[in-house]
Amino acid sequence: MIVAGDFKNGVTIEYDNNVYQIIEFQHVKPGKGAAFVRTKLKNIVNGGVIEKSFRPTEKFDMAHISRVNMQYLYNDGDLYYFMDVETYEQLAVSAEDVGDSLKFVKENEEVKVCSYKSKVFAIEPPLNVELEITETEPGFKGDTATGATKPAVVETGATVYVPLFVEQGDKIKIDTRTGEYLSRV
Repeated sequence: MIVAGDFKNGVTIEYDNNVYQIIEFQHVKPGKGAAFVRTKLKNIVNGGVIEKSFRPTEKFDMAHISRVNMQYLYNDGDLYYFMDVETYEQLAVSAEDVGDSLKFVKENEEVKVCSYKSKVFAIEPPLNVELEITETEPGFKGDTATGATKPAVVETGATVYVPLFVEQGDKIKIDTRTGEYLSRV
């Protein structure tokens, strides 16, 4: 249990049958009336943000989120299979729970699988990945003054916008959070 007066950024709590992470909090002591804690809470499962005020003595259950390093094995239609790198146990996760978080991840790469009460709610890919370009149009010489980009398909099937000098067969580094091209490898 944690009371609202002890809130810190990053703490996860159970509130209103959901799991929230505290993004911001502020202790407010108005001139008249009782003190309160103003917070910004992010829903861990769906990513929505709400603002709530609590009395400093209100109690909440702590929510323990587990983040386990797992190796992405393969996709079998609507299930994605992962293996715990320490215990070698396999886990099947539905495509609905995975979403598009694996669009830059190749098979056999390590990811973090986030779960709450044994229910997987998110897959965190590595921050940067190196992928080979399988399909793109050729660039034209002298057309680089504007910093122009062109679409390119990488080996996982995702589309990334790359500078005109990048060609098919090149390996590139991609930021998985934004899907942006970082550099050639």
